[in-house]
Amino acid sequence: MKTNSIFFSAVAFLIFVGCQSQKKPLKAQSEFQTQQNSFFKDASKSPLKSKDLKVFEGLEFFPIDSLFVVEAQLKRTPNSLFFDMKTTTKRVTKERVFGILSFTINKESYKLNVYQGATDSNSDSETDYLFLPFLDATNGIETYGGGRYIDLTIPESNQVTIDFNKSYNPYCAYNEKFSCPIVPRENYLSLKVNAGVKRFKDH
Repeated sequence: MKTNSIFFSAVAFLIFVGCQSQKKPLKAQSEFQTQQNSFFKDASKSPLKSKDLKVFEGLEFFPIDSLFVVEAQLKRTPNSLFFDMKTTTKRVTKERVFGILSFTINKESYKLNVYQGATDSNSDSETDYLFLPFLDATNGIETYGGGRYIDLTIPESNQVTIDFNKSYNPYCAYNEKFSCPIVPRENYLSLKVNAGVKRFKDH
């Protein structure tokens, strides 16, 4: 009886270990990447199609690179007007250029417009969220053809840290049912931003 008990315990242990080894950890190198993977793995929130969610093992990211963490100077544009930003569907979003971000990478100077969305008419205060969409020379090759986004907040000073390692794809890169703002052409960077999320499958 004792021998049988030991045998069955050993078998149960091996089955447990085998099952555990099949559960691959989601690939991540930073807190941002971990959060992204957790979000995409959550069936209640994920923008992934059900067939992609079933086999999801983690997003593909470029290696973390400090070259793409830059200190930008913000030139605010307080008198800019709201306009209709086009999306991948017939929907438009109300945005305005909050300011212009100037920075250097490898001693080359670049500029990007950063946008602020119109607030709800029922809101008593303005949101501090800023939207930074951009295009670069990796689009359609290593990254999604429609460009990527970065989330920022309104700074107290005119200095803004842009971490391109935290750039992510719009939801329509994973599922065409979503409506995503189209990155304005003026926000094209003439370099390869090898940082952040890579393209998803054939998108």
